[in-house]
Amino acid sequence: METKPTEISSSKMFEGYNKRYKHFSPTLGCSMTFHIYFPPSPSHKFPVLYWLSGLTCSDENFIIKSGAQRAASAEGVALIAPDTSPRGLNVEGEADSWDFGVGAGFILMLRKRSGRTGVSSISGHSMGGHGALTIYLKNLDKYKSVSAFAPIVNPTNCPWGQKAFTNYLGNEKAAWEEYDATHLISKFHNVSATILIDQGQDDKFLHDQLLPHRFEEACKSVNAPLLLRLQPGYDHSYFFISTFIDDHIRHHAQALKL
Repeated sequence: METKPTEISSSKMFEGYNKRYKHFSPTLGCSMTFHIYFPPSPSHKFPVLYWLSGLTCSDENFIIKSGAQRAASAEGVALIAPDTSPRGLNVEGEADSWDFGVGAGFILMLRKRSGRTGVSSISGHSMGGHGALTIYLKNLDKYKSVSAFAPIVNPTNCPWGQKAFTNYLGNEKAAWEEYDATHLISKFHNVSATILIDQGQDDKFLHDQLLPHRFEEACKSVNAPLLLRLQPGYDHSYFFISTFIDDHIRHHAQALKL
């Protein structure tokens, strides 16, 4: 049975609170942590933005480095940042490489906690951006909007995705397409909210791993609304994310308040 989350830390920020929780996940068979930023609210009810971090990250990276809390506080949006991977299972080979295993799980699904109600949106970075896009496209009834920073949009055709999908899903490439945003977008003709993507033009992973123009072409083919912003001089780091995160918070806040 899944245990009730236990609060393990709390820090005030912009009149709201960053709180970290720990709970046991029977699905994963280990304890997991996640962060929630609670904005100031007299009713203690607010819309939610899920954030999915990238390879090598934990639930702390976004909360500590992004600076998203300022805009989230102003807009009255809660931020939920789960960990990217189960830890402490000692699975054979889990630490053999930096881009697969502990701290580098490749998101295939996101299961909301039972009993959580209200409206939500989803966003993420790199591998987490891949997760945000694919989860959104498969659950248009559950999320109001989506955005991403430097997402892996066509993982079936890049080294990171091919490595993860081979290990998780086997060699049957048709199965991979169910977790590839560029393939998925062609199946959904009812995407109405604009998809926001920011991509740094000096990102060293741009041309071999991220492939944003393939997703752009797929969106155009089905008239899916996409705002792809190529940002000159920016790389793949949280310096890039923190520069444009306010735009993403406002993007989601507008959709969540509709």
